[in-house]
Amino acid sequence: MHTALDDQEAILKTLLKTGKNTLFGKEHRLESVSDHTSFAGAVPIRDYEQYKPYIQQIKEGKHNVLWKGKPLYLAKTSGTTSGVKYIPISKDSIDNHIDTARNALLCYMAETGNSAFAGGKMIFLSGSPELERIAGIPTGRLSGIVNHHVPSYLRANQLPGYETNCIEDWETKLDKIVEETIQRDMTLISGIPPWMQMYFDRLIEKSGKKVGELFPRFSVMVQGGVNFEPYKARLYESIGRKVDCIELFPASEGFFAFQDSQEAPGLLLNTNSGIYFEFVPAAEIFSENPTRLSLKDVKVGENYALVISSNAGLWGYNIGDTVKFVSTDPYRLVVTGRIKHFISAFGEHVIGEEVEQSLLKAATPHAVKVTEFTVAPFIQQGAGKSYHEWYIEFENEPADITRFALELDQCLREKNVYYDDLIRGNILLPLQIRKVRRNGFIDYMKSIGKLGGQNKVPRLSNDRTIAEGMEGYVLK
Repeated sequence: MHTALDDQEAILKTLLKTGKNTLFGKEHRLESVSDHTSFAGAVPIRDYEQYKPYIQQIKEGKHNVLWKGKPLYLAKTSGTTSGVKYIPISKDSIDNHIDTARNALLCYMAETGNSAFAGGKMIFLSGSPELERIAGIPTGRLSGIVNHHVPSYLRANQLPGYETNCIEDWETKLDKIVEETIQRDMTLISGIPPWMQMYFDRLIEKSGKKVGELFPRFSVMVQGGVNFEPYKARLYESIGRKVDCIELFPASEGFFAFQDSQEAPGLLLNTNSGIYFEFVPAAEIFSENPTRLSLKDVKVGENYALVISSNAGLWGYNIGDTVKFVSTDPYRLVVTGRIKHFISAFGEHVIGEEVEQSLLKAATPHAVKVTEFTVAPFIQQGAGKSYHEWYIEFENEPADITRFALELDQCLREKNVYYDDLIRGNILLPLQIRKVRRNGFIDYMKSIGKLGGQNKVPRLSNDRTIAEGMEGYVLK
């Protein structure tokens, strides 16, 4: 534990040493910053929108803007709020992305003794490795960039092939991946859960076999990007047997945490990998002067917005995710949601973790399986009361949907006291469920050009944009 705190202090000093000579460093007087307190005073918390002017200068070819020299790459990511984002990856920060994935696999091998999977075929479901250039800087999806750095000892066993990975159209790419892998000895499969589910569905459709039967040596599933829980039951159902699972918490801005143990809950925070972490109580993230905690001050069970400074040249950067520590020795956390994804149309401040856990709790006793879901507020314009509207695509639905909706509502009331007050005070009606037809969410994502890759359906919205888009996919 103490090494984690020492590492964090050392990283801050190293970042400041390089950072003080950059444009950003001069503007923020980093040469006079010596510790966390003075850092928090000098560097405000910013999100991507507020960072854009600096990124713009990098894209125009300027040097020493946020970090020394020019970035090695620009990772292109589709922001949920700000359109396409360009995140710098420097010569110093690329190792964070490569080594952390390796460390996660090494921790797994050391703990379980399972290293046999390394001899079989592995699939890393990724974006296209084709890179364009902006001001001479290679630019593309993070997973595509990382693809260029896969160590040679894994390269030989990596599927799908380069050409397949370069296919832009998601459906075409998926069919090609199935064709390339269906006859192979797959031992490790990695990707974001909704993506893996689509892949598994196609494999089952083509072969008539469960995935675990099709690939007898398949033993490790690596996933990240969204909360695994809502997808877990159905993924394991598609495999037909138990396989080990390693969860990762990567983003274009950095590889923040990984599951280092099959026994202990949570993901180990990556405290010694070029990233300095700050934690803001989630309720304060939009306030004028939020509390900024360094690692030594975090508490188990609190919901924090994650803020990072890194050797990629991000400073006081709000990445938009919220986390909660489950242990401080070592520092392990779980991802609880996105800052922007919550519902507080009526002051209830319901977060992603609460809706996911409520749905899981309500579904389990009835053996109900859910493919995908999203929640939006329904604000009553005329007579009558408002309520939360849940759009759910069931794999197998409850026998009595009305009773199920009431149980789900009860679960959410137990999780969120403000929501409970609103129902109890008769201000809101209990939630309503709209059943979505099979593949409705996939078709919706396709209709807005966001199918596949790292795109995810937001669990929660504070407005009706997604709800209105989903209307055409609801079972009447």
